[in-house]
Amino acid sequence: MTVNTPLCFRGKKILAPMVRVGTLPMRLLALDYGADIVYCEELIDIKMLQCKRVINEVLETVDFVAPNERIVFRTCEREREHVVFQMGSADAERALAVAKLVESDVAGIDINMGCPKEYSTKASMGAALLSDPDKIESILTTLVKGICKPVTCKIRILPSVEDTVNLVKRIEKTGIAAIAVHGRKKEERPQHPVHCDVIKAISEAVSIPVIANGGSHDFIKEYADIETFQKATAASSVMIARAAMWNPSIFRKEGFCPLKDVMQNYIKYVLRYDNHYTNTKYCLCQMLREQLETTQGKKLHAAQTTQEICEVFEMGDFYEETTAIFEAKKTSLETKMQDEDDQMEDPDVIKMAVRFDKREYPPQITPKMYLLEWCRKEKHPQPVYETLQRPLDRLFCSVVTVAERKYRSTLWDKSKKLAEQAAAIVCLRALGVPEGKLCEGENHLINKRKRGEKEHLISRDHGEDLAEPSHKKANFIEETSDMNVPKM
Repeated sequence: MTVNTPLCFRGKKILAPMVRVGTLPMRLLALDYGADIVYCEELIDIKMLQCKRVINEVLETVDFVAPNERIVFRTCEREREHVVFQMGSADAERALAVAKLVESDVAGIDINMGCPKEYSTKASMGAALLSDPDKIESILTTLVKGICKPVTCKIRILPSVEDTVNLVKRIEKTGIAAIAVHGRKKEERPQHPVHCDVIKAISEAVSIPVIANGGSHDFIKEYADIETFQKATAASSVMIARAAMWNPSIFRKEGFCPLKDVMQNYIKYVLRYDNHYTNTKYCLCQMLREQLETTQGKKLHAAQTTQEICEVFEMGDFYEETTAIFEAKKTSLETKMQDEDDQMEDPDVIKMAVRFDKREYPPQITPKMYLLEWCRKEKHPQPVYETLQRPLDRLFCSVVTVAERKYRSTLWDKSKKLAEQAAAIVCLRALGVPEGKLCEGENHLINKRKRGEKEHLISRDHGEDLAEPSHKKANFIEETSDMNVPKM
């Protein structure tokens, strides 16, 4: 594990966590303009635990990929010592599991305890945690003890100043590195004034850094206002949300950049890191604000692809150039990997270009079952599957060993199970053994399954023990490999 210099939360200007805004392009742009720390958008613990960590060699990023191939969190080396991962969680052990998953790729971990939206509070997350200090203490203590990176949390204020200060003092005892305070109650919205006096009372009551948040509407209109808000709250640092969403160059001490330049710089990061067009469109609409009714705003609203968005901002040529560069890089990496594949390939492996299509087989009958049945009949050890995943495109290839010979398909599949079935097909065809396809006629495994089910019903009708001996079940249950899936 790489240990970075611990994050300092004093005297910092911070990009706040914002849903749909705090993705990689916006975080990098904020850093370019002078932000010291950037928080990612809130990501839910359960969703993150379904993800796999993947090195994206084309984009040079670390991606956390959901089972449906959606990128849930993407980060890169440029922000590794500045990005804080914010999660939504209501369970200490789940929070710790997520923290350990991302710990080596981020600078800190934050728990969202301030979101007032129903999607968060109905799952006992966000602002719902404010009424359960025992759970707050459990989550934060578990994280502080369980990971090496600094832990923070972001809260809203309670109905009374006394209750808020008491809660923050209890939070401080968990050992967290800092606390961000949105100076509004959970039922209040941006049009309500921010309670600087409450943030100030918190800042004076605890020794850990307090990060003031919520000043965009009342205080922060330009860079100089950041210091004004900090002094009004006596906070250690300032966290900016909407003012940064409208124009991330709010962090630039020299003053705002022209909005056109800001949006074009944002789009460059969008293309560099393959940001999804719907997220890109949302962020650009937030920047345009009052200009959404202009010709440019209407064109942006109508855009349905990243390319169309680029054309709205006179960046069509840049889109073509960038796309071509990454396509060439992808092709080069694929060629390199194929060459390495060929060099490492065992010449004794029997290969065919086949895929498994379950529509060609009876229900619940697969080539793996047929291969297992054949091995038992011939008194060979059961098949052993070794499955590899290719980092570039996350596809799988499996090699099956049967009677000391190896077999594989030259085609890569989208799942481990499909790759293993394809390897079984290669083996069966090389051996000249039926593989169970519908076109092969009568299927003895189906007949065997039906006989087994019939015997089971007869036994049940006669009141016999429902449990079958394991050696009888074995012929009807497909065995799956329990081997880990190493990366090539």
